[in-house]
Amino acid sequence: MNELDNHTFRLAVAQFDQAAERMNLDLNLRERLKLPERSLIVSVPVRMDNGTVKVFTGYRVKHDSSRGPSKGGIRYHPDVNLGEVAALAMWMTWKCALAGLPYGGAKGGVQVAPEQLSRGELQRLTRRYAAEIFPLIGPDKDVPAPDVGTDAQVMAWIMDTYSQQMGFAVPGVVTGKPLSIGGSLGREEATGRGVVDVTLEAMKHLGVAVPTATVAVQGFGNVGSHTARIMQEAGAKVIAVSNKTGGLYNPKGLNIPDLLTRYRATGRQSLCDVKMGDAITNEELLALDCTILVPAALSEQITQDNAAKVRCRILAEGANGPTTLEADQILIDKGIFIIPDILANSGGVIVSYFEWVQDVQRFFWKAKDIQDRLHEIITDAFHRTLQFATTRQVTMRMAALMSGIDKVAQAHLARGLYP
Repeated sequence: MNELDNHTFRLAVAQFDQAAERMNLDLNLRERLKLPERSLIVSVPVRMDNGTVKVFTGYRVKHDSSRGPSKGGIRYHPDVNLGEVAALAMWMTWKCALAGLPYGGAKGGVQVAPEQLSRGELQRLTRRYAAEIFPLIGPDKDVPAPDVGTDAQVMAWIMDTYSQQMGFAVPGVVTGKPLSIGGSLGREEATGRGVVDVTLEAMKHLGVAVPTATVAVQGFGNVGSHTARIMQEAGAKVIAVSNKTGGLYNPKGLNIPDLLTRYRATGRQSLCDVKMGDAITNEELLALDCTILVPAALSEQITQDNAAKVRCRILAEGANGPTTLEADQILIDKGIFIIPDILANSGGVIVSYFEWVQDVQRFFWKAKDIQDRLHEIITDAFHRTLQFATTRQVTMRMAALMSGIDKVAQAHLARGLYP
């Protein structure tokens, strides 16, 4: 499994090993849960607009299905590789279990820079990728969703491609779809709203007043932009946001709705082109003096090289795996309250679950029902994790991992080993 030997997968396995050791997890189960249940690597040939054929590499990894269908996003990014996808699938398994969802973890992706493709090329890439992973996916087998570089339109193309093969509409094969074909209200903002819900609970726990709180958000895509907007609506002051090209800093606070409007007008290229604050780099943002820091970009942004510079009170991990093991210990020693990724960003998969249920039932809920149910599930998960951490005297990350892993382990023990 040399293809799995990359730093993100090593981080996921190291976290698992730490939790398994503390749990005294059965050695046989440790071996089963370290590696994915199934991994698929596909070639994705696409006819480009100029008539040439370019071949991209795609992946779909199912980590575990002991508790139900596997669930996980599809990302389009140049750095996608098997190790990263396998790590993300593992984290999805613990995330779903921690939230109490009847899912296992999966993840997929294509090694591509989507912004460099025309709409036609993107559609042809998506449909061919969907055709290649067709044997693995299905509403009762493995349910994809949007992730970095993908959106509702990409999900619509996957749903249509799958449905064409089946001969009838199968809306439940993906989540994060447009409303017109079975999508759910509240899905687009779900991850960001979940980040805010658990952050507000952490603030109550720590006695931090919302009006006095300052927020910095690294990553201004789907998760980061909604997190910033909803935190501002809750009464906090968002002082900095950034994307891959850099960001903006304004100690008096940024007007997020106005910023979003102007940013979209630039074609979502550079936040620095929006003259609403001082230009700031991603590294500088991570080192800002703030109440809440939300890394909502890619993995491993906070490392042993920059962790000592982090000056927040609460770190809410909107991204998957944004903090390395070495950085984790530095942050803990600094007294920073960490809301781990598998808890903080689980709002997306929770509302994806709602969408899947609505598709299966052919009965759709109101937006308020979705927000209320999301709040109930994710805040319950937060308080269970906090109680576990307090009782067992472990970190929030270790508590979340141990809780999720234990649920999956119990499912494996109940089902046994086949044959």
